[in-house]
Amino acid sequence: MGIPNILSIAGTDPTGGAGIQADLKSFAAHGGYGMCVVTALVAQNTQGVRAIHAPPVDFLLAQLEAVSDDVTIHAAKTGMLGTEEIIDTVSRWWDSTFADGGAPTLVVDPVMVATSGDRLLNSDAESSLIDFLHRADLVTPNVPELAILAAAEPASSSAELLRQAQRVADAHQTVVLAKGGHMSGPQVTDSLVFPLQGGRRPEAYSVATERIETTNTHGTGCSVSAAFATLRARGLSWQASLDAVKDWMQRALYGAAQLNVGHGNGPINHFP
Repeated sequence: MGIPNILSIAGTDPTGGAGIQADLKSFAAHGGYGMCVVTALVAQNTQGVRAIHAPPVDFLLAQLEAVSDDVTIHAAKTGMLGTEEIIDTVSRWWDSTFADGGAPTLVVDPVMVATSGDRLLNSDAESSLIDFLHRADLVTPNVPELAILAAAEPASSSAELLRQAQRVADAHQTVVLAKGGHMSGPQVTDSLVFPLQGGRRPEAYSVATERIETTNTHGTGCSVSAAFATLRARGLSWQASLDAVKDWMQRALYGAAQLNVGHGNGPINHFP
């Protein structure tokens, strides 16, 4: 197939560490050709979000159609969708474009709450986002987001994290990445949790890595979901993709020390 075309449907980050800017870097770092459709213009930096402007949804649809009318999409990822109207527009475009089958891999990063604590999804849009998940092949929530999707309190143990991931995986028949970055301990364990299939659940696939003490974590969620979309489009299994992403993220976190971006939670180094 050569280099796969990967589409990001997400918001912006003018400081370059998160959102579409991080996605494009992550696509390139993993061997994909990056494309993007802007859902929201976000005035943010490493210290937080200042303002959000969402273009009219007819322009959002025009962006989506401009890409799909011309370019073969091998995988896509969604990031910040923000409002019910935006989610519904993306949903209708997806269902219409791939009505005859052949939908590309879809990775959903259910962006609800930023690491800074800023709310990035209107509360009245939660049900629309949850409905959107049945289109996903992989969902990559952080701990607070997984709790919202599972209608539970944020997990305080690895066992509870996996239980919540199982609940979401079964409800939407999708793979869920249960991320341990918000948990405590000297290691960070991320697990791929699979839905029930024929009454049985495939065993979760987990990879543990050393916890790196750093404040350079801005955009890690965006970058991880973008990496998975690219690697899957290149033909890797979900398990092999997790191995590759964990190795790359360790190097990206260590390599972030070479950067000097902002005064808050700095970005990772996408090209360590």
